[in-house]
Amino acid sequence: MDQQTQKIMFSSKSDEYGTPHEFYHMLDEMFKFTLDPCSTELNRRCVKYYTKEDDGLSKSWKDEVVFVNPPYGNISSWVKKSYKESVENNALVVMLIPARTDTKYWHDYIMRAASAIYFVKGRLKFDNGSVGSNPAPFPSVVVVFGGMRWSPSPRTGTLHRA
Repeated sequence: MDQQTQKIMFSSKSDEYGTPHEFYHMLDEMFKFTLDPCSTELNRRCVKYYTKEDDGLSKSWKDEVVFVNPPYGNISSWVKKSYKESVENNALVVMLIPARTDTKYWHDYIMRAASAIYFVKGRLKFDNGSVGSNPAPFPSVVVVFGGMRWSPSPRTGTLHRA
């Protein structure tokens, strides 16, 4: 990966990106979310939500249906939390994260414990607060923790951008 690509992929003024509205609504129709634990006042998607100041990582998600689009500077902590909440607190957790299949958290949690993995066809356009958004410089994936797991490996599929 050249330096220009690295600069685009791993730097920004913020690591908090709002989920594209149409894509979120498609997921919300499927799952009926009750909690957004890593949002801002401006990009929250649920009536019940936590901001950075609330620290959603420190809160219980017991019995919630949770939508997680985590700050990209700390994805591994959110993946671990999502897994633990699904196992310990009966939460159904749906994560929208970069498809970084070479990471430790991918293999330690997602491949071992996810119920489903849906690769997103095409690149999503996240809301980073700037005028005119560009497609993400990385592929995205929706990871589900909780619910029924029918086999030793996660169910996989593809979701289309709205």
